[in-house]
Amino acid sequence: MRAYERLIRYAAVHTASDEQGEGTPSSARQFDLARLLAEELTALGARDVFLDDHCYVYARIPASAGCEDRPCVGFLAHLDTAPDFCGDDVKPRVVADYDGGELTLGNSGRVLSPAEFPHLRRLKGKTLIVTDGTTLLGADDKAGAAEIVTMAERLLTGDEAHGPVAVAFCPDEEIGHGAELLDLERFGAVLAYTVDGGAPGEIEYENFNAAAAKVEVRGFNVHPGAAKNVMVNAALVASEFNAMLPAGDTPRDTRGYEGFFHLTHMEGNVERAELDYIIRDHDAGAFEARKKLMLHNAELLNDRYGAGTVTVTLKEQYRNMLEMVRPRFEVVQKAMDAGVICGMPLTAAPIRGGTDGAQLSYRGLPCPNLPTGSYGHHGPYEHAVAEEMDACADLLVEIVRQFASSR
Repeated sequence: MRAYERLIRYAAVHTASDEQGEGTPSSARQFDLARLLAEELTALGARDVFLDDHCYVYARIPASAGCEDRPCVGFLAHLDTAPDFCGDDVKPRVVADYDGGELTLGNSGRVLSPAEFPHLRRLKGKTLIVTDGTTLLGADDKAGAAEIVTMAERLLTGDEAHGPVAVAFCPDEEIGHGAELLDLERFGAVLAYTVDGGAPGEIEYENFNAAAAKVEVRGFNVHPGAAKNVMVNAALVASEFNAMLPAGDTPRDTRGYEGFFHLTHMEGNVERAELDYIIRDHDAGAFEARKKLMLHNAELLNDRYGAGTVTVTLKEQYRNMLEMVRPRFEVVQKAMDAGVICGMPLTAAPIRGGTDGAQLSYRGLPCPNLPTGSYGHHGPYEHAVAEEMDACADLLVEIVRQFASSR
């Protein structure tokens, strides 16, 4: 079975995580896909297939004869889809021999267009899998899951030499909890990859350092007729705080390795106001400077309006995996060598976000991110390319071969 055919099967299973959900998984529906994957891997002949109470699927592909002493390499994908757009009743559509132009998405009134997605022009003649415009597709990360299972099928049914391979599927990546409860001893890999990227040709092993910031402003409300030098309007102070941050350091104005402050929520009145931010930067020093700037701005406003007017609470979220990947850089080099052999040379691309691989790297399992051949994630314009998914599955198999040649 081709990887895109598996994607279509998996896309039909509603697996959105729930930001308000308690426990892991945050939504019970993720078990539906977990069970399907566990059953499929068992039918293919995988060993030690296990689905735990927290919706983590584990499986092992035993080494071929003579390769038992090779290092165990792991591959992971996540079960959930983004909770911020509809992931229910997904109806994938296969568009063969795509003409490279605009593509109407069902009766939704939405159009997948090269004007917004310039890479579509190079996909002329390819096979696209798209939505009907009312849901996301779920290729993030069901495309990765499909490619991992396709790799497993080829290793389990073929006769080529390969070392031991570990496979896992995790819940709740989209809400930042995906790798927290993964049992690394049960997983068994010494080096691993998440298969959760986009365009073929990219390997990602640098992600943002990330923190969340909550800014709380306490005002002082009196009659406006008697407010001279007395009133402190919390809503205005909150606006002043935001204006003190660099105007060009927003997601809209940055790309690549450039960091930002992202205001995600604000509310308030005269007596009380609240701002929520996420802070991102690839550079550790610049990341610390961003956090210090927020605290410094609070001090300035407290000097101006009175102690306790502004409080900033910072919460670390994740760190740049490069710090943990660099000492075990063979995990990157093996993938790059495999890419050359497959005709898909890989270049490094920074992740403007985080992955399960960042958490796993800091838990001692270096874990770069590999491409899936899918695009436009988290919305109705999400699409995947059948031929690119095939190429990504080929890449996984070749990475396994690379590890089989080392001891």
